[in-house]
Amino acid sequence: MPLRLKIIMLCVLFAGLSYLLGSINFAILTTKKVTGKDIRSFGSGNAGMTNVMRTAGFVPGLITLLGDFGKAALAVVLGKYLLTDLLLMLVPASVYPPGFTYDYAAALAPIYGGTICGLFCVIGHCYPIYFGFKGGKGVATCIGMITVLDWRIALILIGVFAIVFLVSRIISLSSITAAVCYPIATYILYSERNDFLPVANYIKIANQSGYRPFFMSLVWFETIAATVFALILIINHKENIVRLIRGEEKKLSLKKPKKAEKTENDG
Repeated sequence: MPLRLKIIMLCVLFAGLSYLLGSINFAILTTKKVTGKDIRSFGSGNAGMTNVMRTAGFVPGLITLLGDFGKAALAVVLGKYLLTDLLLMLVPASVYPPGFTYDYAAALAPIYGGTICGLFCVIGHCYPIYFGFKGGKGVATCIGMITVLDWRIALILIGVFAIVFLVSRIISLSSITAAVCYPIATYILYSERNDFLPVANYIKIANQSGYRPFFMSLVWFETIAATVFALILIINHKENIVRLIRGEEKKLSLKKPKKAEKTENDG
């Protein structure tokens, strides 16, 4: 069996496992445990940390945040390390070591596995198979994924989010702006990448090699993946975007809202 096909089959397997992991929605499970109700029927209807915190309280909201962040981080770790180790086992002994060629190194850069698993974990969070494909908007899950995948990009996006939020006090606008900046930051950083991981040589070789395990260079693979992440998050904020255009999107208030008040400002 060709090496490329083996790589794709393993990636598909891990993508499926990551989707199932992402489908574990902590907002729905936590709120159901605490209140006996479905979070999607209250507040903004979003199965995410902000709506849980407003509807069920601070502790359930914190559990939701940690769960959403943690499952994405775990998916990326599985992709970067376990998937990569399995891919390394596919390399013929005659090639690795010591003659680790450009072709094989390009195929085994850990960033590929981490990105694939992170992407499908986010998809699982937004469209969970366990809950009728109606999940959250993916903000906390994306943050968890990006933090483990590349902390530098995470810091940039958190900075963008913080600046926009301090100016507007609108969570949705801050999330959308950070999402738009994600593929831009990825393209800039990955074009000159040479110090990312302990296995940084893989990254450098992957950019230099003429071999393309997914028919494109690493920088374009990562940029396209970041664009897909951004589109998922933006699409999930389409109602917020409409309200932003109309000037109807609510700002985050430090005052405790009444239980009967309907809030629509989830990020």
